[in-house]
Amino acid sequence: MTAELVRGQNHPLPQTRLEIRVSAGTPVVAAATLGDENGKVHGVEWVAHPGTPTLPGLEVSRQAAADHRLAVDLDAVPDAVHRVSVLLALPAADGAGPARFGAVAAPFVAVTGLDGGEVASFTLTGLDTESAVVALELYRRQGAWKVRAVGQGYAGGLAELLTDQGLDEARRLAGGIEEAVARGLARSVPAPPPRPDGDRTRRTAAPALGPDHGGAAARTTPGPVPPATPYGSQHAPGVPGQPAPQPAHPGGGDPSAVTQPTAPAAGGPIDYSHPRRQNAAPPPPPPTAPPAPPGQPATPVAGDATGWSMEERLYNQVWGMFEDLARTTAAYRSAVDFADARMEKELDQVLSDPLSRIGGQGDAAREAARARHTELVARAKEALDRDLGQLAAEAEVVEPALPPAFARWDNPVWHAYRVPMEIPMALRLGELHLPEAARVRIPMLVRLPLERGLWIDSGRTGSVDGPFADSHELKHLALRTAVAHAARLLAVYPAGEFTVQVIDPAGAGAQGLAPLVQTGVLAAPPALGAAGVADVLARLTQRVDLVQMAVRGGAADSLPPGFDTSQQLLIVNDFPHGFDDRAVNQLRYLADEGPDVGVHLMMVADREESAGYGPLLDPLWRSLLRLTPVPDDHLADPWVGHAWTYEPSLAPAGSQVLQQVLTQVAAARRSWDR
Repeated sequence: MTAELVRGQNHPLPQTRLEIRVSAGTPVVAAATLGDENGKVHGVEWVAHPGTPTLPGLEVSRQAAADHRLAVDLDAVPDAVHRVSVLLALPAADGAGPARFGAVAAPFVAVTGLDGGEVASFTLTGLDTESAVVALELYRRQGAWKVRAVGQGYAGGLAELLTDQGLDEARRLAGGIEEAVARGLARSVPAPPPRPDGDRTRRTAAPALGPDHGGAAARTTPGPVPPATPYGSQHAPGVPGQPAPQPAHPGGGDPSAVTQPTAPAAGGPIDYSHPRRQNAAPPPPPPTAPPAPPGQPATPVAGDATGWSMEERLYNQVWGMFEDLARTTAAYRSAVDFADARMEKELDQVLSDPLSRIGGQGDAAREAARARHTELVARAKEALDRDLGQLAAEAEVVEPALPPAFARWDNPVWHAYRVPMEIPMALRLGELHLPEAARVRIPMLVRLPLERGLWIDSGRTGSVDGPFADSHELKHLALRTAVAHAARLLAVYPAGEFTVQVIDPAGAGAQGLAPLVQTGVLAAPPALGAAGVADVLARLTQRVDLVQMAVRGGAADSLPPGFDTSQQLLIVNDFPHGFDDRAVNQLRYLADEGPDVGVHLMMVADREESAGYGPLLDPLWRSLLRLTPVPDDHLADPWVGHAWTYEPSLAPAGSQVLQQVLTQVAAARRSWDR
């Protein structure tokens, strides 16, 4: 029976290995502190946060997210710890996003067992100006652990909260947390937005390979995701001799964890209804495969996730595959780490005993330790291969069934392309894979309309293929990548609902931009020179101002006659050439304010070439989703935080599919204009 707590109420904990699931209507930072019997935090090494996500018995997310899962093992915390406080804070990334909890839907926190069974829950209502809050605390009383709903908010943010818990270095640590979150926001693959409670993907994550059991199990039924790995025997800094947890499922939230309350419109009422209690009609059942023979994995079927339409089912299925691959790889890596640590410990024991250090007895002990290590790693690899085989089979079924917005350019679906009547729910920007699973490629899908601009990095990257020796070739490939993304955006919007403009001050991108120019899909020829840059930026800045004033004033129907209400994409090539200080500030303004009113930015730039501006442009780069024109392992998933290798989605060499699609888009645009 779940205990729905109110502020100040406590409840006994029936077990010590737990998950704490956080659901919020906006990205929040999750952290936790370890306190003594008086609740005092004795140092920064007693705080788990995105920059230092693991402490003994505790693991939090590496980045801000609307959903979080925190792993807790109360048996593994130091004896001096009597209180574990779970903290939530709104990220302070250059003033973007809500500044107080009173402006967003009430966060929901649940304490669950490893089987997913909910022990206690708490909805944090009544918050107003606070930007940080102690959501709940797990505390030790007479040898037993309990959970208490706290809900204590702080208008001064994390610095004030940590100071109140007795931490001397509170302000410095709060600044470090904000910096770590800003870095994470700039490198993470955005998780899908929350879905109604019925719209869960149908998978469980793979359990870990531990010392006594096998590796990742095949995915079969819907349900909560158990931790990916047992707690191991590493040590955390600042607490000598105490065991620290191996990563269970670090990183943020599972997009299917709990239903999210909807954030209110500006000035509107806050919805404090319980986030689990929704009355929406259930979605239609997904297609099902015929029963598999006993002991065999189920036959994969395209669209077997839940959703209201086949498009939504495929979208949820792709994200389910993404999560499955992240977690099964985490289980494999954790198992290998466990095997390495175990062998190292056993070898140390052999070396520490003078009687067994030399001679046949020592050799036998060392050989036995290596054999156990080999056996554990082999079992982990067997489990990983089993899961990868199932995922690869699923990918072979799903990829051909994807609609154009989700499909690669070499998918035959593009040869039957027609300009759509409706905007799809998401767009493919490339594909992702991990080194242990190079054969399984996950489509990188982001929701539409875009919530962040894109930065196609034309500089030298830490590419898995090594840096390009020819910077000119890399810049050409970056522009080609930008054109492919722009063509896909144009292709998935109805006629007249998406407009592309280009700034190319020196005309250096004439060859790369040819597909857009020659097919006539651009609103105007690429802007050249400083005057062209100033003109385009002035018009788009004015557009953002007008739409913002109309929306805030409740007069969206009073825009000037002939006002272009379509979504706008500005491609900026060869930055910062042709940009003065005023133009740079306008560009930053568009990056920050534009997405909310339908103005999106795509930068094709080498950050080093704008180094002369110093830290002035750091917020610009952080606000954009960085993509690369060559394979590069710079993106993280929202669950575990693996470094995924990203590859852009480009038309095959010699293919005319991109020109054919753009020609249809241009013809539909001309018909719509008439």
